[in-house]
Amino acid sequence: MSTPTKSFPFSSSPSCFSYALSPPIRTLFPSTLLPSHKLIFTPNTAQKQDKLPLPFQDSRILLLKCNAITINDSSTNSFVDSGVMLFALFREIGFNEADTETLLDNHPVIKITPFESIRTRIHSLQTLGVSGLSLSRLIVKRPDVLTAPEIDGVVCFLLKSDLELAGKIKTSQIEHLFNTTEPKFLAGFEGKVRLLLQLGITQETIVHVLNNANLTKAFCLKSFEDIERILTFLNRFGGVDLILRRPALLNYDLDAQLIPRVGFLLELSGGDEIGTATVLRKLPFVVAYSVDHLKDHVEFLKSFAGLSEEEIFRIVLVYPNMFSASRKRKLHPRIDFLKQCGLTSHDIFRFLIKAPLFLSLSFEGNLAYKLVFLVKIGYKKNTKELAMAMGAVTRTSCKNMQEVIGVFLNYGLTCDDILEMSMKHPQVLQYNHESLEEKMDYLVEEMGREVGELLAFPAFLGYKLDGRIKHRYEEKKKILGEGMSLNKLLSVSAARFSTKSKRKQRVPAINGLDESDD
Repeated sequence: MSTPTKSFPFSSSPSCFSYALSPPIRTLFPSTLLPSHKLIFTPNTAQKQDKLPLPFQDSRILLLKCNAITINDSSTNSFVDSGVMLFALFREIGFNEADTETLLDNHPVIKITPFESIRTRIHSLQTLGVSGLSLSRLIVKRPDVLTAPEIDGVVCFLLKSDLELAGKIKTSQIEHLFNTTEPKFLAGFEGKVRLLLQLGITQETIVHVLNNANLTKAFCLKSFEDIERILTFLNRFGGVDLILRRPALLNYDLDAQLIPRVGFLLELSGGDEIGTATVLRKLPFVVAYSVDHLKDHVEFLKSFAGLSEEEIFRIVLVYPNMFSASRKRKLHPRIDFLKQCGLTSHDIFRFLIKAPLFLSLSFEGNLAYKLVFLVKIGYKKNTKELAMAMGAVTRTSCKNMQEVIGVFLNYGLTCDDILEMSMKHPQVLQYNHESLEEKMDYLVEEMGREVGELLAFPAFLGYKLDGRIKHRYEEKKKILGEGMSLNKLLSVSAARFSTKSKRKQRVPAINGLDESDD
């Protein structure tokens, strides 16, 4: 930017000089004000150069180098002061001179808005957490955020509301609200939030809703009637609880999205509202999928897996995330694997009820490694046993499965032994390896039993060590001594075990019967 040009005679009589305004200052003046105003030079202090305010220094805008300057019109003087303050204010929030000039040129309403109003608005936004680069970006994208009266209502509500929202709403939410919403749609924001309170959302949970819904879609672009209709519709399936689990449900259009999508699940369930509510509660995100997407998955399972709609809904009831799995990349190859292993439609249904994660786990990063482990310990390819084992190991990590096999080998079991145990009780491959090692230690060291006994009763490893194994062993040890059936020790119900223990204590074992004879 060039320094203002000026010419004046150094004489004893005052004379006027001509000047050229720098672009930012010219921006602040309507062109009609400029021609008739002149700066008056006072010769007595011609050599004195007072330091100008910082914004003028930085911009190199030198309007004079003398002692006194006067402007003939006082209103214009006030206008200059306001303009200078605007440049200083915008510089404080990160705008350079050119940015401010462009902003004022493109949005002249800022020039005629009282300076104090602009400054107060900026301060309010900063108090809400919108500051620094975020504030600069917001003003560039939405300059009316500084002037629109509708902004005041929202800002005041968030800062001074009796709901005590100040400092609790995420800055990202506030930025997104102002960045994406035309000011005219902000009218009524407070009333719509308070409507949720009337419909059952509590004051303690309203912050959670505001922080996790799309404020523009959920409140600004919906009428009071729209919001009330959504809550009324969702009341059949959990209502407020459902909203709290996923506030983003408020983002959706009731007629175009929620009703048809929930309606499809209700139809699949055979009209079971409780079952449909359970699905929605487990995975509220399911309503994000279009009806076409939901229908595509259901039709695939019907045609390729041979499942009925009733069976499909029972699987969905257990694992709604089934709809999140890609039909081409996951569902098709997984179901094809089960069919190659000889599973019938009914077998596939039972498998998916027990091991639904099989549908969504990564093949390369998860299932492929587990398949290799199973084959290495002796499982044959394309067999039902392999399929059942794969179902069991979906519930554990590859690392834990490897550790489990290592524990068995360290205790002297062979791969054939591990195969035999897992075919009887596939869950042994999914148990936590540390817990497994503790139980085997107790079996060998405290109970004095052989590891080989696990081949006959591998389910021993599935019982809680402190809660069941130790307690029952200590109780029976008092009556029967060391020799007792692991199966009968652990598999009998708690009620029957308690009754039998009391009976054994009342009647001494004089007839020679032991636990195995009972």
